[in-house]
Amino acid sequence: MIRHFTSTGIVVANGASLVHWHQKVQAWLAPGGHVEPNEDPVQATLREVQEETGLDVRIMPTSVAPDISNLEQVTPPFTVMIEDVFDQTHGEHQHIDFIYFTTPLAVSTGDLPAIPEGWLWVSREQLCNAARLPAPHGELVAPPDDVLKLSIAALDLLETGKDS
Repeated sequence: MIRHFTSTGIVVANGASLVHWHQKVQAWLAPGGHVEPNEDPVQATLREVQEETGLDVRIMPTSVAPDISNLEQVTPPFTVMIEDVFDQTHGEHQHIDFIYFTTPLAVSTGDLPAIPEGWLWVSREQLCNAARLPAPHGELVAPPDDVLKLSIAALDLLETGKDS
């Protein structure tokens, strides 16, 4: 089976997580995409979030890096997921998806950054209740389980202040 490396940035700020309706997948998803040649997963995450949302974000560390002085380290993701995908170009294949928690660099307390049309800030309450959100085709659709749980975990990390 063909496999591609991808990176996803769960973007959280002030009690909410950022999602958009993904036309191909037909689901509410966080920003992300393919890791390009000569790019590491962190670089891919930061680039994809900026390209898709216009937001400059930082990675929120989810573990303590070992004290190693002789080699550079790439911040590890919160998790790595295997996703079954189908598209017209590659047919059935899989994405090996590096999942990072991120937060915007410039955000005021209590405010949510402006976002492009098609993106939604989803509150913790909506996430916890698997709220159904209005999709472009008119139906109400809840985000998938992974998006809900990862968003809540990222909000927990941001709110405890243990992400720096």
